[in-house]
Amino acid sequence: MDLKTVARDKLNGESRKQIIGGSAAGLVVLLVVLLLVLTTCGGSSSGADAGDKEKKAKGPSEAVVTIAPKDGADEVATSGKLRVEAAKGKLTEVKVKDSKDNTVEGRFLDGRTAWKPATHLNAGTKYTVDAVAEDSEGRESAKHGTFTTFVPKDTFVGYFTPENGDTVGAGMPVSVNFNRPIANREAVEKAISVKADPGVDVQGHWFGDQRLDFRPKEYWKAGTKVTVDLNLSGVEGSNGVYGKQRKTVKFTVGRQQVSVVDAKKKTMTVTRNGEKLKTIPITSGSPANPTYNGKMVISEKFKVTRMNGDTVGFGGEYDIKDVPHAMRLSTSGTFIHGNYWMAKSQFGEVNGSHGCVGLFDARGGGMKGTPGAWFFRNSMVGDVVEVKNSQDETIKPDNGLNGWNMSWEKWTAPQ
Repeated sequence: MDLKTVARDKLNGESRKQIIGGSAAGLVVLLVVLLLVLTTCGGSSSGADAGDKEKKAKGPSEAVVTIAPKDGADEVATSGKLRVEAAKGKLTEVKVKDSKDNTVEGRFLDGRTAWKPATHLNAGTKYTVDAVAEDSEGRESAKHGTFTTFVPKDTFVGYFTPENGDTVGAGMPVSVNFNRPIANREAVEKAISVKADPGVDVQGHWFGDQRLDFRPKEYWKAGTKVTVDLNLSGVEGSNGVYGKQRKTVKFTVGRQQVSVVDAKKKTMTVTRNGEKLKTIPITSGSPANPTYNGKMVISEKFKVTRMNGDTVGFGGEYDIKDVPHAMRLSTSGTFIHGNYWMAKSQFGEVNGSHGCVGLFDARGGGMKGTPGAWFFRNSMVGDVVEVKNSQDETIKPDNGLNGWNMSWEKWTAPQ
């Protein structure tokens, strides 16, 4: 029960008896008490405070919002030009959106007296800016502005692998090859994000000035979903050359399959998600042309393809027009493929190739029961083939999608 109710009850109860009894003095005392109670519950005291606050809040805000670039500006640079500031106040809200209603993320600076975008802006895009600031008395000041970024004359693009929607093996890196040399590597790398679910640290590494690969420390886990955001539009890759891509790519890691080729034993053991599937007799590079050692990722698959020694530095030593079940392991021409021109008895006994890994197969690739056909059917782009105990060197990390041959420390070291 509140004080007003108590006062009313007193008036209607015992005190009323005094009034009926004709006590004028009692009536005066009661009225004074009632007045004090009602004033305390207040309304008049707190109302006066509210009135003071309202009086203070009247009048224009002292906060002044400024937006750079100026309203209506054209040909605005994509980096370093957008900034919102508040004088004699603090920013409470900043919204920046492009013409497609995409929000530009940013951060407050200097005690919320300034704001700037977290990244570059897209080229050839109109933006709207709405900002609100508040002065020390809580009075708001707002400002609205628009501007349009410039359209670059010279541009670059990145050609990426894997493609959107692909399902790949656990060794597949994200590889981006640029059509122009990149001088501002840090800016370009910052504009490409690679995120995994479940989460894992993913880092980029440059091979020269036109290729950037991303991978985690270890092979991807089976079932991982990877999202690649290419936010290159408006990024200055080199002097006067800007990116023009804004694309999101998503792919899934189907499984973790690693096939270990032992060149000395002349066998290959296929393991998937930690379970051994099969051991297959193979032939690898001859003593004169040994197979590279190292971890190699399948980057392409061909049911039948032509292999000509002229294309990889072997002159006219061979030209086989119908090599079955071929899967590329390196840019320089290393494959794992079916082989029908060697006797079946030689697989597991002789290393006789020009550097490829051969599996017994049938001409034309039509027979399903051969080792070559089985491995082709049970392999996908992104699976790993690891060669050991060969007499050759370890394959270079940039010869194919083979960055796994570089330690994590070297991969993540400043470049």
